[in-house]
Amino acid sequence: MDEPTPPITRRKGIYLLPNLFTTVTLFGGFYAVVMAMSGRFEQAAIGVLAAMIADGLDGRIARMTGTSTDFGKEYDSLCDMVAFGVAASIVMFAYSLEHLSEYRWLGGRLGWVLAFTYTACAALRLARFNVLTAIAGGSKDFFGLPSPAAAGLVTFFVWAAHDAGYAGQDVLFIAGPLTLVTGLLMVSSVRYNSFKKLNLGGRMRFLPFAAVLGVLVLVMIDPPRILFLVFLLYAVSGPVLTLLRRVQKPKPQSAA
Repeated sequence: MDEPTPPITRRKGIYLLPNLFTTVTLFGGFYAVVMAMSGRFEQAAIGVLAAMIADGLDGRIARMTGTSTDFGKEYDSLCDMVAFGVAASIVMFAYSLEHLSEYRWLGGRLGWVLAFTYTACAALRLARFNVLTAIAGGSKDFFGLPSPAAAGLVTFFVWAAHDAGYAGQDVLFIAGPLTLVTGLLMVSSVRYNSFKKLNLGGRMRFLPFAAVLGVLVLVMIDPPRILFLVFLLYAVSGPVLTLLRRVQKPKPQSAA
């Protein structure tokens, strides 16, 4: 009688491909910080853009190849914090918010307080997302503005303003409120569409396909302004749709 085959013990380790894309996210954030410190804000924005693309691919690749692990999820969250929390706030601070130190009647520290508030909100947003995912699983909506979208809004604002020839002082009183509101939207309970139902690998109707293609063409024509407009519309969509739901919600009928 043949002896039973002993079970195969799999070695613990990490998967290269998805974590490689996650590392690109980390590098994009690091690159953005270095470029912002050198005053090269276009390159800083491109670094955040590369981080966003890599962040959108690593999860899909892990699910497609069956290589999703707890290590990968934690590593992804840490890299997102660097790219979309720390790097985005430093880009905005280096471009504009640091000039708030010139206004002594504001205490001279409002700039880095706003930048840190955004960073702290990004950390809270990522921690809450991990907890909700572990408890409730996947959802078709996000609660709070996703950190990559928040980073896109802040960073591409800098890119668009810098590309248009504005100095940081010229847009200071737009940059400050934008940074604060974007941070607060991340920790809010406002619902945002996650676009998880959008299947880019399957069949698509002509109108959505034409819309996606049109946006890509516009981005190639004028990347800084179109990207900023896209993320601004997405950030505004959450509060607007929330208000519409409350207005259209049917009132309970009182008993006669």
